[in-house]
Amino acid sequence: MAAALEITGLHAWYGESHILHDVNLTVNQGEVVTLLGRNGAGRTTTLRALMGLTGARKGSIKINGVEAIGLPTHRVAHLGVGYCPEERGIFSSLSTEENLMLPPQLAGPDKGMSVAEIYEMFPNLLERRHSQGTRLSGGEQQMLAVARILRTGARLLLLDEISEGLAPVIVQGLARMITTLKSKGYTIVMVEQNFRFAAPLADRFYVMEHGQIVETFAASELSAKMPVLTELLGV
Repeated sequence: MAAALEITGLHAWYGESHILHDVNLTVNQGEVVTLLGRNGAGRTTTLRALMGLTGARKGSIKINGVEAIGLPTHRVAHLGVGYCPEERGIFSSLSTEENLMLPPQLAGPDKGMSVAEIYEMFPNLLERRHSQGTRLSGGEQQMLAVARILRTGARLLLLDEISEGLAPVIVQGLARMITTLKSKGYTIVMVEQNFRFAAPLADRFYVMEHGQIVETFAASELSAKMPVLTELLGV
C-alpha cells in the first residue's frame, strides 16, 4: 500500500524567498504525525506547499501514490486531502450548520461524515447549529473548521495549530477528536506549538528548523529525545 503522503526533495518559495530546503517526509496510512519547530521554521509553509498555496515549488509530493507537485489546489483536495489553516476561515455571516453544508463531498467511496455524525462527535456544534459564525467561541470555531473538512470525505487531514489559544477543556476535546479520527483510519499531519497536546497523540515526530527537517523519531523514542527537543524547541 502506498504511503498516504510522501514528500521528497521539496523546495518552496514565496516570491524570491526560498523557504523550504530539500524537505523529505513520509506519513503512512492511519498515522498521526506532528511537525514540531519554532515559529518561522517552515512547518506551515510545508502544509501550504502540499496544497499548492505557496509560490514556486520543486520536488515530489505523492498523495496515496499520485504525484501532486504540479496540481492546482482544488485538484489536490480531490485526492482526499483536507486542510484546516490556522486562520480557520469560518464564514461569519452564515450559521454553524450553513458553514457545515458548504463543502462539496468528494467523489469516490469516502462520502464524508454526515451532519448527524459531525454533531455526535462535536455536541457543542449541535447546540450552536443556528448561531452565526461570529457568535461562536474560538474553540467552537476551531471545531467547526475541522468538522467542515470531515464533511468532504477527505482522509488525509492537515491541521495547522488547532490547539492555539484555546481553553484547556477545549484542547482536551480536540485531543479526543484526533484519537477518534485515528481509530476510524484517518491520516493526520499536525503542525503544533503545544508540545503537551501533540506528544500523547502522535505516532511519529518531525522537527523543522530553517526550512529543513533536522530530526525525526517515533513516539517510543520521545523520552530519549527530550534533551534534543529542549535544545531545539525550548520545551
